[in-house]
Amino acid sequence: MPRVGLTTDRVVAAAADLADATGFESVTVSALARHFGVKDASLYTHVRNLQDLRVRVALLAGGELIEEIASAVAGRAGKEALAAFAGAYRAYALRHPGRYAATQIRVDQSLVADSPALRRTAEITYGMLRAYGLTEPDLTDAVRLLRSTFHGYCALEAAGGFGAPRDVRASWDKAVDALHMALVHWPREEPGVT
Repeated sequence: MPRVGLTTDRVVAAAADLADATGFESVTVSALARHFGVKDASLYTHVRNLQDLRVRVALLAGGELIEEIASAVAGRAGKEALAAFAGAYRAYALRHPGRYAATQIRVDQSLVADSPALRRTAEITYGMLRAYGLTEPDLTDAVRLLRSTFHGYCALEAAGGFGAPRDVRASWDKAVDALHMALVHWPREEPGVT
């Protein structure tokens, strides 16, 4: 029988908060049970196992992230949209380190197809890049470039990996400028070439 007051949404939100406070890898069913003052078994009514819990945190965080990005890019195009997208991404990653780490786990493709938030992520990202005149397979390549650049920068910044005296925000802005130039001058692949 489910414990009164516990819901799946409440359990997942608490797991996301725990991830931000102590790191995504420290999120366990036992840690959550301690948080709620219940036995581990009480939580299995709401999540199947640790992997299910972590995927649910990833989907929650992915939804939060894309909402912030969507709000930032609304009504913008080109470089302005790219800068807004990048800024919202970085702000979320730095403000919610555990949730952000959850967004980097591999999620089963069937769950991606069933997730409105993850579908919206693709729509917004690809929509922004279409403004640069990109089509497939260049769209996928550009998405990979942006994701790896944003993720790498945010991971290094969060870990204190930038030791030079130059302002980290100035370097971020320069990276976004460079990405804009790369997208404007994208080496388009000829149709039919893979």
